[in-house]
Amino acid sequence: MPLPALYISHGSPRLILEDSAARDFLKGFAGSLPKPRAIVIATAHFGTSRPAVVGDAQPGMIYDFGGMPELRKLVYPAPGDPQVAIKVAGLWQAAGFAPAVVTGYGYDHGTWVPLTLLYPDADVPVVQISVQPHLGPAHHVALGKALASMRAENFLVIGSGSLTHNLHEFYSSDLPPDAPAVPWVADFTDWMHEKIEAGANDDLVNYRKLAPHAADNHPTDEHLMPLFIAIGAGETKGRRIHASTRSGVISMNTYAFG
Repeated sequence: MPLPALYISHGSPRLILEDSAARDFLKGFAGSLPKPRAIVIATAHFGTSRPAVVGDAQPGMIYDFGGMPELRKLVYPAPGDPQVAIKVAGLWQAAGFAPAVVTGYGYDHGTWVPLTLLYPDADVPVVQISVQPHLGPAHHVALGKALASMRAENFLVIGSGSLTHNLHEFYSSDLPPDAPAVPWVADFTDWMHEKIEAGANDDLVNYRKLAPHAADNHPTDEHLMPLFIAIGAGETKGRRIHASTRSGVISMNTYAFG
């Protein structure tokens, strides 16, 4: 059976340290899957002008956040895989894109936060791919579709972002960490959930116009674009495999496709 494509809400880097339902879910989930040959992960924090894949054999670390000195010592030592990177680029090129294989880009927290919890032994090669938020959701669905065949070859395709991502509201929230979603977040996540599970991809692609409170939940697009890569790679409607919220405003929902 092909592996699913996943969309993971990775949250703050502190997800690794702090007790939460999302942390517990990620720590246990990988055991339910066959061990992948490699992970191809689209991270919201790797934005490029055109599709890019990291070709380093031993990527370094990127600490793309302020403070948190305890996390700046963390190293996720999983190897890269240059041959898998070339394969990704070839599939994109065959689909009509003009991809780049880049080097010197390390693991950002959109990659190492969820993978530290999913695969703590760091024994699965990891290949990062970029997002192009300025090109919109349909572009990212097409990027994912080009990679769909990899799932049958035991590659795990992951989109790492956040189903809601308004950091201003998060940092100004006085709600406890385990507070349920506030109404404008709940309305958006409920709409997204309904459309994902229905496979209503045309509506999802037009979420900016159709979803309630879309701009409030995503002042910018980059954290939702990995969802569309997972939708394309999964080729079927999605199912929610985890639901929780941090401080009432950051949805930590995870979906599987295929």
